[in-house]
Amino acid sequence: MAAAVAERLVRSRGSTSPDHGAKPAKRPVDEYVRRGAVVLDKPEGPSSHQVAAWVRDIFDVDKAGHAGTLDPNVTGLLPIGLADATKGLEPLKAQDKAYVGVIELHDDVPRNRIEEALSTFTGDVYQRPPKRSAVKRQLRVRRIDDFDAIEIDDRRILARVDCEGGTYIRKLAHDVGTYLGVGAHLDELRRTRVGHITEDRAVTLHDVKDAWEEFKQTGRDDWLREAVIPFERLLDHLPRITVRDTAVDAVCHGAPLAIPGVLDIERTISAGDQVVLMTLKGEAVALAEAEKTAVETIMQETGVVARPHRQLMDEGTYPQHWGEDEAEDA
Repeated sequence: MAAAVAERLVRSRGSTSPDHGAKPAKRPVDEYVRRGAVVLDKPEGPSSHQVAAWVRDIFDVDKAGHAGTLDPNVTGLLPIGLADATKGLEPLKAQDKAYVGVIELHDDVPRNRIEEALSTFTGDVYQRPPKRSAVKRQLRVRRIDDFDAIEIDDRRILARVDCEGGTYIRKLAHDVGTYLGVGAHLDELRRTRVGHITEDRAVTLHDVKDAWEEFKQTGRDDWLREAVIPFERLLDHLPRITVRDTAVDAVCHGAPLAIPGVLDIERTISAGDQVVLMTLKGEAVALAEAEKTAVETIMQETGVVARPHRQLMDEGTYPQHWGEDEAEDA
């Protein structure tokens, strides 16, 4: 699940006080859980909502949410945010997904025609959400990056799909059958990737339950910190801006981040990009929209760099520094 290290432009050097906040991996257990996420290997049978509720109840927190619904009979990756971590799920929902599934054709088709059909459905495809979908049933375009056969056994196709978030794989299988003129349905499906998160990091419900019970009974938290990850790891795909300690609380109150409050910024950031504002300790402060490029941020002395639209850190985590100009409009 490790993200590539992006090149950063340094505007200023800074330091951080150990008296405020904490490195995400070093948070006290109660805070670690409330600001934690579980990359769950969802079993077949229950709904995504039910599975998230089970995880919520295991940790006895007030709420839990998931990043992208899986149908009850679908298995695989279901990232779940606990309590305060639900605030950080939204950016992950729109990320590309990967699946492995079994498509059952309704009649015999030569292998070369099957491979040609799968290739035809790469690129942009039109889909209308199924009737039981919670979204409006409007025709929409979804991007299929890769759609190929891992194995073909008579009428059964073990296929791999890399696609844009919001793609209906069941509809894709049906459309392949229509294209081939024989009909088809999706027999099995497993999600193997959500954005930068891959299934090698996934844990089961049993893992989660056992890790929490071990902590409660022994006080040992090493297994717990394997089963639960800091929610910041769900945001590793977003470009980031590192914020001075003295600017953090103002951003938590919704103030825009101005240039003097920036320590460093990823080189690739452009105006209009969604970014995550981070402390020097690696804590997520807010999701924001960039108003300047990285180069402008480094070269200029005044102006707003980013405007928060989703606060991720509680007000008061860092001390107030009202009247200073690190996080106010230019």
